[in-house]
Amino acid sequence: MQDHANVALSDFIEYPQDEMLQRANDFLANTKRRHSIRSFSDRPVPQEIIEACIKTAATAPSGANHQPWHFVAINSLDVKKQIRQAAEDLERSFYEGRAGEEWLDALKPLGTDAQKPYLEHAPWLIAVFSQKKGGIQSEDKNTNYYVHESVGLATGFLIQALHNAGLATLTHTPKPMSFLTDICGRDRDNERPYMLLIAGYPSEDASVPEHALVKKPFEEIATIL
Repeated sequence: MQDHANVALSDFIEYPQDEMLQRANDFLANTKRRHSIRSFSDRPVPQEIIEACIKTAATAPSGANHQPWHFVAINSLDVKKQIRQAAEDLERSFYEGRAGEEWLDALKPLGTDAQKPYLEHAPWLIAVFSQKKGGIQSEDKNTNYYVHESVGLATGFLIQALHNAGLATLTHTPKPMSFLTDICGRDRDNERPYMLLIAGYPSEDASVPEHALVKKPFEEIATIL
């Protein structure tokens, strides 16, 4: 490696291999309990929990460590109402034909439609934005690298952090999502909406589509060389 400023790795913890396997399997079992749901309770969730989860997301690796993301945590009833209205306007055109038959057929087992009441009902929405330019310092205007990959990693960290905290989640990606830029007051020239996460407690009648429980076997998703 080239010379660079560095500090010694001091917080790595090595576990015995039998404990490593147990921890891996425990994490797998916990992760299997994470489900995307579409029926949320309106029970409040303290802001401190959401902030801690976003801080976890911000530890994700990123291209050149530029951290090309911004998270807007939305608890305001008025803002959530605006987002629901804009999203449903888009979704109606999507389900009325813009998506195409193949895409709509793929969605049928999930039971989704243009109605998105959870966008207004859930206590928190988290809008994730990617940034074309930036850097470690707030005043930096450098080109960001591997933006899509970096923000995807951070979003995955965020979903897992919310689940680990005891909250249910749903990913929502209406196309186009430019309305989020305007509603959230973000920089249209530099930022692009990446994803909208819904977070909160499940409602008493929350369910999971059977289709969503079907996961490919290990042999189909991985190869050991």
